[in-house]
Amino acid sequence: MMSASGDLLSQVVEATSLPRSSVLAVLQLLEDGCTVPFIARYRKEATGNLDEVQIFAVRDVSELVAEREKRRSAILASLKDNGLWSSELEKTFMSAKTIAELEDLYLPFRPRRKTRASVALEKGLAPLADKIGKNQEPDLVLLQTFIDRAQGIADPESALQGGKDILAERLNEAPQLRKMLRELLVGKGEVETKKPRSVSEDSEFRDFWGKDETLKNIPGHRFLALMRGVKLGEVSLKLDLDFNLVQATYAVFLNLSVSQLCQSLQETIEDTWKRLTQPSLETEVLKLAKAKADADAVKIFERNLRELLLAPPLGQKVVLGVDPGLRTGCKVAVLSEQGNLLDHSVIFPMPSFGRQDEAKNTIRSLVSKHKVQAVAIGNGTGGRETYDFFRELSLGLPLVLISESGASVYSASEIAREEFPELDLTVRGAISIGRRLMDPLSEFVKIDPKAIGVGQYQHDVDQKLLKKHLDDVVSSCVNHVGVDVNTATKSILTYVSGLNSKLADAFLEYRKLHGPFRARSDFLKVKGIKEKVFEQSAGFLRVRGGNNPLDASAVHPESYGVVEKIAKHLALPIDQVIGHKQLGTLLRSQNNWGMGLQTFEDLLRELQKPGQDPRREFENVDFDPQIRSLEDLKEGQILNGVVTNVTAFGAFVDVGVHQDG
Repeated sequence: MMSASGDLLSQVVEATSLPRSSVLAVLQLLEDGCTVPFIARYRKEATGNLDEVQIFAVRDVSELVAEREKRRSAILASLKDNGLWSSELEKTFMSAKTIAELEDLYLPFRPRRKTRASVALEKGLAPLADKIGKNQEPDLVLLQTFIDRAQGIADPESALQGGKDILAERLNEAPQLRKMLRELLVGKGEVETKKPRSVSEDSEFRDFWGKDETLKNIPGHRFLALMRGVKLGEVSLKLDLDFNLVQATYAVFLNLSVSQLCQSLQETIEDTWKRLTQPSLETEVLKLAKAKADADAVKIFERNLRELLLAPPLGQKVVLGVDPGLRTGCKVAVLSEQGNLLDHSVIFPMPSFGRQDEAKNTIRSLVSKHKVQAVAIGNGTGGRETYDFFRELSLGLPLVLISESGASVYSASEIAREEFPELDLTVRGAISIGRRLMDPLSEFVKIDPKAIGVGQYQHDVDQKLLKKHLDDVVSSCVNHVGVDVNTATKSILTYVSGLNSKLADAFLEYRKLHGPFRARSDFLKVKGIKEKVFEQSAGFLRVRGGNNPLDASAVHPESYGVVEKIAKHLALPIDQVIGHKQLGTLLRSQNNWGMGLQTFEDLLRELQKPGQDPRREFENVDFDPQIRSLEDLKEGQILNGVVTNVTAFGAFVDVGVHQDG
C-alpha cells in the first residue's frame, strides 16, 4: 500500500468518483492497518459513511496505482542503468497515466536482440528511412549511392528495404500511434475463428468455428469459453482490422491523406502493421478483453457467494444430515444443537436393495432417540429419491434439500480430518450437509470459495483475482454476522477482522487451556493479540453469557463508555438499557454522547436488538411431489424451487428433477 500522497489521492478520487475527504480517510485508515469491515462498521464519520463496496474500490484502485508506480520506477531505473536517462525523458515517463502508456514509451529503449532495423541502421540507411517517412519516394539515383557490397547492400532494392525496415520500427514504437491503433482494435477489431486441422469435428468447441464478430460485442461469458478453446488448442483465433481503417490511422498520424502516400510509405505501413504492430497489439487487446470478462465473472461469483453464505440458518436444533447414495447406501449423521456428532449410520432406502423396512426402522429410532428436529438431505445423485423416502415416513419434521457443492472437498480436507479423524469420508459429508442447514456460513467457510460451485467459468478467470475477491466476500459475510468466540472453529475465526490463521489457533489454544472466554477484555491475554488486533477484531467477536452483556453485542468496546453514560443518564443498569424498546425516543434529543451521528444511530440500533442475526428467517421450500423428472414438467406449471446459481446468461433453479435448469 502506498502512502496517501496527493498524486495517489487524486487518482483514486478520479477513478472512484468518491469525495476526496472520504478517500483520504480510507487510505489513511488502510495505511494504519485497519480492515475494510472495521472501517465500514466503526469509522463511518471518518469516511463519510462509505460502504464496504466503496472502501474495497478505494483499496483496489490504490493497489493498481501502486503497481503502476512500481513499474514506472523499474523503467526509470533501467534507463539510468543503461545510460539513457535524462530529465526531459523522466518528465515524459512521469506523464504516463497507465501501464500501457508506460510500456509504449519504453518500447524504443528496451534492451533487445538484433532486428532488421538495427542491422539497417548499422549499414547507414537511416537517411532513406527519413526520406520515406517524409512521404518522399527515393529515386534510383539516390538508392545507388547506398550500395556497399562490403556492408551487404548489393543493389538498390536492398538499400530501399533497409530504409523501410528502419521506418517500420520507428512507426511501431511511436507511442501515440500505438495508442490510436490499440483503441481502434478495441473498438472495431474483428475476432475470426476457425477449426485447427488436428481437431476432431465433434469437439465441444465446434460452435465457435467459422465465426467472425466484433470483439466488443462478444459477451464476457462467451469470450471466456472461447479463450478456453484457444488455450486447449481446439479453436484458432485471430483478431484483425479492416486494413483501410489501419492505413487511414497511419495517415492521420503522419498528417497525410491516404491518397497522398507514396508507394514505399504504403508498403512500409502494411509491413509495420502485419509484421510488428498487429501481433503485439492483438496480444494486448485480447488480454484487456480477458481482464474485463474476468472482472464481470468475478462480480457474479461475489454476488452468488454472498447469497449462499448469508442464506438463512435453521439455528441450534438437533439435525439429521443425510448424504444420499444409490449404490452404497445413504450415510446419516445426527448432530446436536451445537453441531456435534451424536450418532451415525448407513441406510439402504432404495427398493432395489430390499432393505426399506430396515431403513425406516433405523431412521425412526434415531429420530426418537435424539429428538431430531429437522432433516437435511444432500441434493446430489439420489437426493430426490431419498427426499421422497423421508416424505413417505411422515416424521412430521422439516425436510430440506441442501446443496452438496464442495461437500466432497470438505470431507477430504485437513480440516475434516482434524475434526473427525476416525470417520469415513461419506460420514463427514453427512455431517457437513447437516451443519449447512444449521448455519451455512459456519460450514461453507471451511471450503475454498472456488470449490463451492457458484458463478461461471471459475477455472477460466484470473485465479489470483478470483481468490482475492471471494476471500473479501467471505470476510465481509463473517464480520457482518459476527462470531461466537466460544463456539467458533478455526476456519471462521481466520476470517474475522484483524485475525489470521495463526491468531485463530491462538484463540483456540487459549480456550482449550482456560475454558470459555468470559469477557472481551480476555482477548488481550491471547498470545499475539496486541491493542491494534483487539481494536480490529473485538466488535465482531461475541462473548455470550459472559460478565458484560455488551460483550454479546456488536457494540465495540471503545463505545462502552458511552453506553455507561446512557445508563447513568437513564438511571438504569446496563442490562436494562440493552433491549430497551424506547431507547431511541429517549436519547435522540440528546447530543452530548461524544460520538458522531452515524455511529450513535448504529449504537442505538444495536442496543435495542443486541447481537441479532442479520440474516433472513429460515423458510423451507417444499418440492411438488408429482414432479420427479424432466418428463413431468409442462409449460405453464408454477413450481416451488431454489435458485442455485446465477450467471450472466440466466439463473439455474432446482425444482426437484435431478438437475438444475
